[in-house]
Amino acid sequence: MVERMVVVGGDAAGMSAASQARRLRDRDDLEIVAFERGHFTSYSACGIPYWVSGLVPERDQLVARDPATFRDKFDIDVRLRHEVTAIDLDRREVVARDLERGGEARTGFDTLVYATGATPIQPEWARGGVAGVFGMQTLDDGTALLDWLEREPRPRRAVVVGGGYIGVEMAEALLHHGLPVDLVEQADQPMSTVDPDMGELVAEAMRGTGIGIRAGLTVTGLDERDGRIAAVVTDEGPIPADVVVLGLGVRPNVALATAAGLPLGPSGAIRVDRRMRVPGADGVWAAGDCVESLHRVSGMPMHIPLGTHANKQGRVAGINIGGGYATFPGVIGTAVTKVCDLEVGRTGLRERDATAAGFEFVTVLAESTNRAGYYPGARPMTVKLIAERPSGRLLGAQIVGWSEAAKRIDALAVALWNNMTVDEMTALDLGYAPPYAPVWDPVLIAARKAVDALSHGGR
Repeated sequence: MVERMVVVGGDAAGMSAASQARRLRDRDDLEIVAFERGHFTSYSACGIPYWVSGLVPERDQLVARDPATFRDKFDIDVRLRHEVTAIDLDRREVVARDLERGGEARTGFDTLVYATGATPIQPEWARGGVAGVFGMQTLDDGTALLDWLEREPRPRRAVVVGGGYIGVEMAEALLHHGLPVDLVEQADQPMSTVDPDMGELVAEAMRGTGIGIRAGLTVTGLDERDGRIAAVVTDEGPIPADVVVLGLGVRPNVALATAAGLPLGPSGAIRVDRRMRVPGADGVWAAGDCVESLHRVSGMPMHIPLGTHANKQGRVAGINIGGGYATFPGVIGTAVTKVCDLEVGRTGLRERDATAAGFEFVTVLAESTNRAGYYPGARPMTVKLIAERPSGRLLGAQIVGWSEAAKRIDALAVALWNNMTVDEMTALDLGYAPPYAPVWDPVLIAARKAVDALSHGGR
């Protein structure tokens, strides 16, 4: 008999699982149905700020594969604008609502892939539906924002609430539209994904671009006038705004999973094993921003929603469903971003993460340049390393700098992945030429400094 695989969620994880399973099994053996409540499949949400800014001219450039490609090339039945509203594990069925024509239908499954992603954090004050206030998670969100920016009367001042990746990237995007931008952040500086000392470097650079950093403020509400946003209200007073973008982070989208009785882990995301199977639920797999992953350094389950993880996890699930064998080995939280010309990279544990995990450690900051100091275009770069004491094992790293800064984090991520010590790192054979690095690369300078700190018993 032909088995049926049902995928809930048509973006990175879900469609990676579907296409990988199809590569291993043909339609005579496996039927694949994918439900997606939005208008698009397999698109780059990470690219939305660059499309909004105009750096990427067309929305469709962010779409990796459209439904027609999945149908024609992979024989996958993609059902757009269909929202799964219930999962019945006893009857092995999903209930899906047609958002365009109305009505609900049940679809049976032998294998289920839960890939619902994450949902934006939306505080109570943001739930009133004030015109001119936007989340930024889907292509539809980007379309709505761009329409608002072109609508009369055109916005004259923007506020971004939240200083994470989306917040800082959207602040830059709005600058490209010629708007004065204030970024409101409850913490003492933006970019809480790095330590405060590195976050302050980001804040300083953002101020240099003209972005107003309003740190240490708590947003308490929104003011509107004539049905449009007029101000963001904080505990220190209102901040005028004609357009507001929310970048307050995300939570795993587990409402359906919880209702179906699927297990959640301590992070609040779905618990899975290394093959992406959901324990205690026969034939049910999960992948992407809705699941938790093992952090390879701390050994703790974490929810780290990144597209790189989602694609890899979906591929692993698809290989296993297709009859192969694959495992997902965990994460170390490597990520990069940019704010105008400033680049930021991080991997592994921050200081507070290392403390929470019970490590004794030293930290060092190394100041260097991205190129040989005499070569045109040399700019400063700061590298921070966190190393276990007394072993010297690398626990985490952060980089803030200009051109050629962020992708240096990859060398540190490889060292971290392979449990290298900072002493071993001092001998890494990294590329050198004056246009690309000093003779002692900033990574090597930081490693040497960490070895010195360990030998002198410093922190």
